Amino acid sequence: MTMAGDDAAPTSTQDTASVLDDLPVLDGERIRLRGFREDDLHDLYAVHSDPQVMRYWSFPAWTELAQAQDRLANAMSGRDPRRLLCWAIAERGDDRLVGGVTLFSIDRAQGRAEVGYSLRSDRWGRGLAREALQLALAHAFDGLGLRRVEADVDPRNAASCALVERFGFVREGLLRERWLVAGELQDSAIYGLLARDWRARQGG
Repeated sequence: MTMAGDDAAPTSTQDTASVLDDLPVLDGERIRLRGFREDDLHDLYAVHSDPQVMRYWSFPAWTELAQAQDRLANAMSGRDPRRLLCWAIAERGDDRLVGGVTLFSIDRAQGRAEVGYSLRSDRWGRGLAREALQLALAHAFDGLGLRRVEADVDPRNAASCALVERFGFVREGLLRERWLVAGELQDSAIYGLLARDWRARQGG
């Protein structure tokens, strides 16, 4: 699952200050989506230095802590609801980071965004990614009022394909050899979910 940002930026310093704090904490049954913090550094590195987690991403597993420092700095500033929202996935018990979920390329005028997520491999199979995605999609459609959310998934990543399909995402196309990661060419399956389909599945 790829994650990236948009080129749009706030128009003034005052405007920037007002939107950087606009990142709601989203509580689920077992996890919460919260902002990234400086003490997340080593947990973030643990996620993205794991070859299992990074197998189907658009960049290879990290090998240096400095890579985590750069990403953490970006994630901590990623709190602009007009273009990018970055949440840490934290377990409710100890509030330690176990992954991340991001709404990016947010286009409020067009009512669309893209979603990406990651989760520590030792937390796989517990439904935590499903819970995190549920919270993020609810905010996208009900909080931000978006019409459409897209996901870019490597078609070989059967678990991730199954996850988005469970929420009603429709596979709308295949982009061949879209990414070159560690010398390997990777395709992208492009999925889309409309707000009306989301709400129908939620019973509302």
